[in-house]
Amino acid sequence: MLFQFDSVIQAGIEAGKYVQVFSNGVPLSMARDPATGRFVAHAIGAVVNNSPLSPLTGGANLLMGGLQMYQTQQGFTAVMGSLQTIQSSLGVLQATTALIGVGTVAAVALTAVNLHQTLKLRKEVEQMRLEVKNGFIDLKQALKDQGAETRQLIEQLAQDIKFEQHRTVLVKAYGLFIQAINRFRSAMRLQDISRKNAEIDAVRGMLFEALADYTNPQLLAEICAPGQLRRLECSWAIEQTIIATYQVQNEVSVVCDRLGHLQDKICEDAITVINRCESDDELDFIFPEITRIRNHDLVLLDSWQNHIDWIKSLPPSELELLNSSDFQTSESNQTVTASEIPPEQLIYEDLAEKSHFYSLRDQLLFMFEPDLRREYEFYVSQQAVNSGYKTLVTSNLQQASHLTVANLFHYFNIRDKSEVPSNL
Repeated sequence: MLFQFDSVIQAGIEAGKYVQVFSNGVPLSMARDPATGRFVAHAIGAVVNNSPLSPLTGGANLLMGGLQMYQTQQGFTAVMGSLQTIQSSLGVLQATTALIGVGTVAAVALTAVNLHQTLKLRKEVEQMRLEVKNGFIDLKQALKDQGAETRQLIEQLAQDIKFEQHRTVLVKAYGLFIQAINRFRSAMRLQDISRKNAEIDAVRGMLFEALADYTNPQLLAEICAPGQLRRLECSWAIEQTIIATYQVQNEVSVVCDRLGHLQDKICEDAITVINRCESDDELDFIFPEITRIRNHDLVLLDSWQNHIDWIKSLPPSELELLNSSDFQTSESNQTVTASEIPPEQLIYEDLAEKSHFYSLRDQLLFMFEPDLRREYEFYVSQQAVNSGYKTLVTSNLQQASHLTVANLFHYFNIRDKSEVPSNL
């Protein structure tokens, strides 16, 4: 991830007047004056794989101004901005479950709320062109350009008793989340530290209660892979809000622990969803979305953890200097055009032309299970020796793409199965 600074600060960095802060070789979203040691600016944006950082479940604001203690106006603005982004994301992610429903789901429904469409809907919500009511939006209005078949599916799901049971739980959970955010906003304005902490503790209790509804194992077991992914994404957003409550109380050790736990949980949840994927339509939906989670959301959480580790390592004098710094506020110059097809979608479409369902699913698993890839590499290298393919040695396979390794594995695996003599 590459951080971007205001043009004046960037020019100063290039001229050697300022330097970007690094921690153990990892870049952070800060710049300082090497002569005086003074911190001069936060980054105004970040780029991942040549695209603006745009996580699906969280807000990048905590890295762009949220490192100071939250008694400062800059810190308050950063955390509130991040929570507003999370609120918008949660509302849209939950709302789209009203088209995915419970059980099997039609391909047209998945297309109507895929990664591309969800990013567009989130933009509409952020710009207040769509309203989230009780955790849902008017999908007939939001998706009016999707065609008659989509509108018919929306009508059908509105009559589905099973989904209505799920909807009731989600409405309650979202309502509790909104109450918690509003209470958090008020708590942050309290001057008395003990009262502030007591209110934040109460907020966290409400968030944990909402989280329990989104992660209810009985409800998750009833829904298909795409529906499960959306529910889990909602839970990841709430987890980040819970972490923010610890951060504003300066509980940095707890923040580090929970950030690590959340990253592990996202990887575990992603593997569960991938393994539950049963059709090309479901894979078309989850592949780009899980790739975005890996390339943006997990990168954000990792960077957040790097920042907190850095704060933990600061001596008191440096920490005081950071908290007393008077940064000039600048608006981010990053823009994410919602109408553009996400790069994850384009990459998947290219892979899908060169592969098949089982190989594609394995390629997605490789992103989270490197040991699985190594098992495949070993299998391919062993089969290659038996078949006389001298170039398919382990060292070469380690340099190959996920596509190549998965395709070769299934090539040899299918061939081996076809060579097993029949008992008939």
